[in-house]
Amino acid sequence: MRASAPGSIRLGCVFDLAGKRRDIGELESLSVEPGFWDDPQKAQRIMRQITGLRGQVDGWEAMRQQVDDLLELNELAEDDDEAMNLEIREQTDALGSQLDRMEIQLLLSGEYDDHDAILAVHAGTGGVDAQDWAEMLARMYMRWAEKRGFQTTILDWTEGEEAGIKSATIEIRGPYAYGYCKAEAGTHRLVRLSPFDAAHRRHTAFALVEVLPAVEDDAEVEIKDDDIRIDTYRSSGAGGQHVNKTSSAIRITHFPTGIVVTCQDERSQLQNRESAFKILRSKLVELKLREQAEERSRIKGEHVSEGWGSRIRSYVLQPYTMVTDHRTDFSTANVQAVLDGDVDPLIDAYLHMQLEEQGPAEAVAGGD
Repeated sequence: MRASAPGSIRLGCVFDLAGKRRDIGELESLSVEPGFWDDPQKAQRIMRQITGLRGQVDGWEAMRQQVDDLLELNELAEDDDEAMNLEIREQTDALGSQLDRMEIQLLLSGEYDDHDAILAVHAGTGGVDAQDWAEMLARMYMRWAEKRGFQTTILDWTEGEEAGIKSATIEIRGPYAYGYCKAEAGTHRLVRLSPFDAAHRRHTAFALVEVLPAVEDDAEVEIKDDDIRIDTYRSSGAGGQHVNKTSSAIRITHFPTGIVVTCQDERSQLQNRESAFKILRSKLVELKLREQAEERSRIKGEHVSEGWGSRIRSYVLQPYTMVTDHRTDFSTANVQAVLDGDVDPLIDAYLHMQLEEQGPAEAVAGGD
């Protein structure tokens, strides 16, 4: 029996190739104007947009060519040619998987989805177990970023008294880093036999994950000198004699919003200051996005601003092993793989859920 035609691949989305090409042309025109590089941050942002758009267009054009080639191969295949029909089925399945990934990228069309991300992990309820859990999560996201080819920089890392961390702030740089990472915002719950309990009883611990879009351009948010207070203090935690002799850590308090940002991971006070301002700008942008969402009455629980009630995921190590995302009901028994950075299936399930809720027409519009 002849293999199913590749035309049966689910093409339930529309990609505006003509519109993307126009966008590339307009941005490229800007890039050759005199004085384009006078504002390096703006210039780099435009160049990133051009690179991202080119990647999208090239990807869809390559897929369209693959579909055409596969349709032609299907026409040539004989009903009794099992080897060729098997090859067609395998290529069709591969194209279907590729389409899934490209559909997800189409969903990442928010204002800041293509930005780098700032991910913060805070220990919650659970004492030492919660601090240990927070460190496990921070390591998990750094491993995930490494697997994706993203770069990470620790902006702040506050050690716990006995084990683990009280909090950590990590910058993740890569294509659509914020668009992917925002799926992780919320409370994460761990159930296990506690290594810190002499009786080795089962404990439950919580940690909060915050995700912010990294904002480099001061023009995107206004921070007035009169609205902030900058304090310096000595770093805590690991660092040897250096942290005991210098006040390199930075704390910025933003009076209008009450936001307090700390950064103490770098040895240089100047570097900590720059990182703290980067985090503050990102928090202000996130606050603006949340207020806009509230005005539209379309909050879907992606972000937790206070409290610990919005549990998005549970990681159970005892009495059985299972990771369950409570928003999508996606589960996997391979907890160790997830903790080693295999988070993409959970993120993809969440983004697919959003795609299904919005519908392809809402995700993108237009056509070629």
